[in-house]
Amino acid sequence: MAAPTSAPSAAQSFPDRLRSLAPGLGLCLIIAAIAIIIRNMTGIAALNPVVVALVLGVGLGAVIGRPASLKPGIAYAVRPVLRAAIVLLGFQVTLGMLASLGLGALVLAFLVVGLTLPFTIWLGRVMGVDPKLSLLIGTGTAICGASAIVAANQVARGKDEDVTYALAVITLCGTVALILFPYLGELMGMSANTYGLWAGAAIHEVVQAVGAAAAGGPEAAQTGTVMKLARVFLLAPAVVALGWWVARSHMGEAGHAKAPVPWFAFGFLALVVIGSTGLVPKFVVDASRFVVPIMLAASVAALGLQTDLRALHARGAAPLLLGVAATLFITLLALVGVAVI
Repeated sequence: MAAPTSAPSAAQSFPDRLRSLAPGLGLCLIIAAIAIIIRNMTGIAALNPVVVALVLGVGLGAVIGRPASLKPGIAYAVRPVLRAAIVLLGFQVTLGMLASLGLGALVLAFLVVGLTLPFTIWLGRVMGVDPKLSLLIGTGTAICGASAIVAANQVARGKDEDVTYALAVITLCGTVALILFPYLGELMGMSANTYGLWAGAAIHEVVQAVGAAAAGGPEAAQTGTVMKLARVFLLAPAVVALGWWVARSHMGEAGHAKAPVPWFAFGFLALVVIGSTGLVPKFVVDASRFVVPIMLAASVAALGLQTDLRALHARGAAPLLLGVAATLFITLLALVGVAVI
């Protein structure tokens, strides 16, 4: 009897499908546009539209609830739109950029990701933090903030409240790092190149890392940006590894022994390779830089709309302390790394 019930949905015509998606997806895109406008009007580059969209989504969701008419479009924003954004992000990293860093810096990028993530998961277990939330906080700290968190949740399958909490923790810790790093770099007498590498290797969000590195001058900005992009490049292999690990760990749900295949991660790697050939027109890369933030903000707005504030409050302060500890770990690890290379 189940098949006839689901058949109309499966056979839904394109116009009907579009009409069902339009209310929720349109709302998410409007929130994303407002978030970007707020960032542009304030002139604060470090005010990530993804985070603004999250706050707006959570607030609006608390007011209007979750009307049935919005659910199809919101669900579409959470998965297909997000995955497409991660794929398009691949145009912004090239193999030439990574090679320009040198072997030592590339090894450092691999180490900060490869050590920070398992450290955070382990410490979260010690602190009694939910494993999926620990995984999201660790991914956001180790790789590239909000983008990494929402991408990792495609295989972790955490609750919306886990994603929201992880985004809040990473934003707070990354913003503090953005403010403190320039003073710490000057206090330690770092060269521009060393300071840029440190900021790029340790700070969470791309915009936060680039902003902190730019405070050290043009050379620091360049090395910091490329170092950060090296960590972004590791997003795809990290998500693939996490999918395999989640399926075999205590987080795997009964009946789900098979690791989910994150095809979007392979799409990301494919666009990195294609973009590295030099055959991709500049306007395509520029278009991806314009479209990806909108798509990510819309996806996170959808998560915010679905977030239950009471469940968020129930997580307590332990995940925040975990985020602080993970931030200190990656900061010190990167500091030791740049001193060695």
